[in-house]
Amino acid sequence: MSTDKKTFYLTTAIAYASGKPHIGNTYEIILADSIVRYKRLQGYDVYMQTGTDEHGQKIQGKADKAGVSPKEYVDEVSGEIKRIYDLMNTSYDRFIRTTDEDHKIEVQKIFKKLYDKGDIYKGRYEGLYCTPCESFFTEAQLVDGKCPDCGGEVTPDSEEAYFFKMSEYADRLMEHIETHPEFIQPESRKNEMVNNFLKPGLQDLCVSRTSFSWGIPVDFDPGHVVYVWIDALTNYITGLGYETDGNSGELFNKYWPADLHLIGKDILRFHTIYWPIMLMALEVDLPKQVFGHPWLLTSEGKMSKSKGNVIYADDLVDIFGVDAVRYFCLHEMPFENDGVISWDLMLERYDSELANTLGNLVNRTIVMANKYLGGTLKKTGVTLPVDDDLKSVVTSVKEKCEEKMKTIHVADSITEVFNLFKRCNKYIDETEPWVLGKDESKYDRLSEVLYNLIEGITIGANLLEPYMPETAERIFKQLYPDNPEAARRAYEDLDKFGLFPDGGKVTEKPEILFARMDAKEVGERVAEIEEKQKAMAAKA
Repeated sequence: MSTDKKTFYLTTAIAYASGKPHIGNTYEIILADSIVRYKRLQGYDVYMQTGTDEHGQKIQGKADKAGVSPKEYVDEVSGEIKRIYDLMNTSYDRFIRTTDEDHKIEVQKIFKKLYDKGDIYKGRYEGLYCTPCESFFTEAQLVDGKCPDCGGEVTPDSEEAYFFKMSEYADRLMEHIETHPEFIQPESRKNEMVNNFLKPGLQDLCVSRTSFSWGIPVDFDPGHVVYVWIDALTNYITGLGYETDGNSGELFNKYWPADLHLIGKDILRFHTIYWPIMLMALEVDLPKQVFGHPWLLTSEGKMSKSKGNVIYADDLVDIFGVDAVRYFCLHEMPFENDGVISWDLMLERYDSELANTLGNLVNRTIVMANKYLGGTLKKTGVTLPVDDDLKSVVTSVKEKCEEKMKTIHVADSITEVFNLFKRCNKYIDETEPWVLGKDESKYDRLSEVLYNLIEGITIGANLLEPYMPETAERIFKQLYPDNPEAARRAYEDLDKFGLFPDGGKVTEKPEILFARMDAKEVGERVAEIEEKQKAMAAKA
């Protein structure tokens, strides 16, 4: 492997190990995977990290309620989160857990280093505490007397704690944000952070707790455990082998600073204020970009078990398959605004885009190649102006996708790929291969037409692979049955038309990529899933 490859390090937020993730939670890992797969397609040396955040009062409470130890509880939940991520075919390089020994040891060293520097000091916290968010708030920060983040109840709390001197670094952070406009994206999220948190002035941050024990102990003051921010946020560097003594591992030296922290918009404050200030205090380079993505909601709003509107990734996969779920999550989510998911919408997109536009295109092209030409495609040079238009559209898509992906407009990039498939379908209507196939004197023209279609589909499948990897693989196997790997083009060749081997032979047994679904049958299966969820909620 070449050593001069450009590197790309992407992290997701680590999922809180309090319960099974719903599709809104799972969206982030699917989005992250599509970005890193695209980067690999471009030839980058990629490292992707995800994982679970496993400490805190909320988890200790859930474990007590379940009658198990906190470690037993998080082992089960973290395992379930990893199972969902693997089910969705995500290609992470490390799944870090904050209970991992290497992480715990380095967190203690980081805490001690910041304490020795004078950036952490001991004091006493008196404030209003939200257990689900594990956050303290002042009276002024509450919204209608409730937690400003989750809307839940807050309770007065007072305890001895260590604090991080956030205010010491506020001006430096403001300067970094102003001189690095790409640091917080989308732009609207940046304005929110600056105006709502930085400009009013930063309070020092509580970074240890004594009221519960499920956490990483402060090794020089055993009554305290390291509070969530230093424990959770530092995973992005500890997972790469960061060492406070300067002897960091090969991965850290190779991949840090992170190119992209991909997170939900609700935790932007922690990643664009707390985290960069911690890095400044540690004298570590800041990540290049933090992107706060929107939420995937139901028509009733945020998913919650109490509302009974939760949709899980594995239930969706059971009915529609992995790539259909990936397609929906990636294609239906706007860049800045929240997206909506429902069983009905999922079925509609499945039939219209996947079964009709893509599945039907691949199937009928291969069927016609076999019916009229014995499956063998040859360039004959019998061309018409309509061919030039098809080629122009197909060869322009690579650059369009590249432009969209530069700014993480993933949905728009997928739209460009499907525009390619739609143009191929239109080309079939324009050239009418079934008419050409009735006249042997027109077989040279027919061969050129079907060759062009196979070539267009090959390029489209390569560009589709980051978003729907299994589907791309299935297309490759049908177009290049003897050597599917040969269907994979070098990225720089994805705007070149005519690389399908002259005389290449497609499969004799085309498979249907996406069969149209029976709405009644889907409705019955959804009803069963919803009944099962209601029964589980009633037991909880």
